[in-house]
Amino acid sequence: MAVELINPDGLPKPEVYRQMAVATGSRLVFLAGQVARDADGNPVGAGDFAAQVEQAYLNVETALAAVGGSFDDVAKLTIYVVDWNADKFPLLGEGVARAAARLGVDPVKPITLLGVAALGEPDLLVEVEATAVLP
Repeated sequence: MAVELINPDGLPKPEVYRQMAVATGSRLVFLAGQVARDADGNPVGAGDFAAQVEQAYLNVETALAAVGGSFDDVAKLTIYVVDWNADKFPLLGEGVARAAARLGVDPVKPITLLGVAALGEPDLLVEVEATAVLP
């Protein structure tokens, strides 16, 4: 694997993400934010935050597979959530867990979570941007 995920001594050790990714691969992949759209551009999970998170994660995997990678190669995620509040945290976890189960991967990565007022289209509740390192 080209990415080693760690929680260094001296920093908190959260269960739901890692503080750092150490990459040793040779190909960097910068993936645009993925949203809840299927391959034809149709909306997925209208009004369902967990379903939209799941679809965005699945789209990250689909994009990486196209260049010979997988979700395991993700070194860093940035997640943009419309009107973020702590009540959405369990739904975020649910969507991530469902995607991880479908993909058979460990979804725990370094993550930056940002609350935003809106995304590019009014029905979107979440957008997931990824940086990956492939061997």
